[in-house]
Amino acid sequence: QVQLVESGGGFVQAGGSLRLSCAPLRSRFSSGDMGWYRQAPGKERELVALITRGGTKNYADSVQGRFTISSDNARNSVYLQMNSLKPEDTAVYYCKITNGVTRDDYWGQGTQVTVSS
Repeated sequence: QVQLVESGGGFVQAGGSLRLSCAPLRSRFSSGDMGWYRQAPGKERELVALITRGGTKNYADSVQGRFTISSDNARNSVYLQMNSLKPEDTAVYYCKITNGVTRDDYWGQGTQVTVSS
């Protein structure tokens, strides 16, 4: 089982910025799509941003223009730069990396992002 390690979450005031990182621990595989999801209390998990291996990016409407997803295919790592954060961005953020060969999905353990008003 591939373990993904996330970092970069925390507490920030509205308008602030955070950068999330996600990378596999001691695993080598060929990555496919990579993405970030979030889940707020009482809500379903939702897609925040997705980047394909070819570099095509997609964002949820709620974060378009504020968040930027990037990746390092050689390291199977994915990042999320979050600017102009709002209280409604408060959630647990999860990364997901799809194995490009087996199509298995690997999930991170989640990192809490809290934005105060």
